Amino acid sequence: MENITPENSLEQQQRCLFVCQYRSCLAHGSAEVLAAFEAQEVPGVTVKGSGCQGQCSCGPTVRIVPEETWYCRVQPQDVAAIIEQHLKGGQPIEAKLNPRIHIKITF
Repeated sequence: MENITPENSLEQQQRCLFVCQYRSCLAHGSAEVLAAFEAQEVPGVTVKGSGCQGQCSCGPTVRIVPEETWYCRVQPQDVAAIIEQHLKGGQPIEAKLNPRIHIKITF
């Protein structure tokens, strides 16, 4: 079992934002989404294009690690809100969360 210390805790890990650049996501505008994220300077977050992330039916897909937040159907106009509200403010954009990964149970 791994020992959790301040040096390797989730809060200490470098955040990385992946924007899928594979076929289906590209066909739905993921190159423009990636460009919109790259145009913004977000301290402590690395932005990268990625290969297929297995969510082809709901792309463009954006995945943020290490917290494993998955956004679906992201468009360039969504980028500013994701940066301000989530990456800087700590509040994910619920309307854009991938429902296959972030399952919401209500009673």
